[in-house]
Amino acid sequence: MIVTRTPFRVTLGGGGTDLPSFYREHGGLVLAVAIDKYMYLNVNTPILDDLIRIRYSKAETVRCLEEIEHELARAALEHFGFENGIEIVSIADIPAGTGVGSSSCYLVGLMNALHALAQTPVSPQQLAEEACHIELDRLRKPIGKQDQYMAAYGGLTLLDIAKDGLVRAQSLSVAVDVMEELENNLLLFYTGAVRDATTILSQQDNATKRKEARVVGSLTEIKDIGNEIASVIRAGNLRRFGELMDYHWQVKKRLSTSITNTTIDAWYEMAKKNGAIGGKISGAGGGGFLMLYCEEGKVQVRDALRQAGLRELNFRFEFEGSKVVFDIVSRDGRLAHLRRQGYADKSHAVAPITPPVPLPTRERVVSHNVLSPPL
Repeated sequence: MIVTRTPFRVTLGGGGTDLPSFYREHGGLVLAVAIDKYMYLNVNTPILDDLIRIRYSKAETVRCLEEIEHELARAALEHFGFENGIEIVSIADIPAGTGVGSSSCYLVGLMNALHALAQTPVSPQQLAEEACHIELDRLRKPIGKQDQYMAAYGGLTLLDIAKDGLVRAQSLSVAVDVMEELENNLLLFYTGAVRDATTILSQQDNATKRKEARVVGSLTEIKDIGNEIASVIRAGNLRRFGELMDYHWQVKKRLSTSITNTTIDAWYEMAKKNGAIGGKISGAGGGGFLMLYCEEGKVQVRDALRQAGLRELNFRFEFEGSKVVFDIVSRDGRLAHLRRQGYADKSHAVAPITPPVPLPTRERVVSHNVLSPPL
């Protein structure tokens, strides 16, 4: 059994500039931070049959890859050439469709587990790029590169995306007291609404490809705001960060009419009247979490939004990306997996497992006098 733990993330600046339709013309920049809420993937190899079993909100038991409905699981297994005999179970702290990168967390966590099963160690950069290749190139999803990289790297991370798609991930250098203040002053409230980000991102992606001035201009402005947000956080000017979040939210709403609605707008205005400096809806928008930056008015903001029916999510920052937290594959499970991968033929023969040869009696004598050689 192999278990991976992959953190969700919240975006602090630059969201939306990581889509290929934008960064190929202008370059992209995203600042995000991982939080201590996770996607867990459990991968196991059955020893009595060669079925594929996948458990998520549904339960699938199939005989071959082509029958798998879960497209991320199917694509990941195809990437590794694992055609049968695998069990995958996913459990998450946060529901899908809430704007914290759940789909990419699933894929990155699964890829990490499959690398562990294949005994092929992988760097965060490679892990993120493999996930990007699957989601963007193979599955043609209208998404960006932020979620895969944040799932792989974790931490408070600045992603600089070149026009050719190369991503440079670097940890933002911030004083410890500033990091703690930022962590304490960010609040997340669950709106109770889940949505498919694909719809909103498709609208944005198509508008960018058509070079619509409103959308391209807004994304360019969001990138500039993201750069400034990174600078003010480095400098410890967190109040200015809150003000920039408010500015970012006003610009983001221009990207699509689906990003907000009258209810979200009312919640946001309620939060500002009670002391919030700035905020936005997580992810592509339309639901999920309302993220706010507050300093003196946190108590009033919490009370107001709780009375409005929102539930707060308590969280801390997570400074590690996807990791294998449990890796014990039984001998029978390992041999069954190797057999399925074709190691039974002579060209891939596995050396038989033999007990170690015991040392001669002379060398196994332990002397109690550490200065004396063994007899």
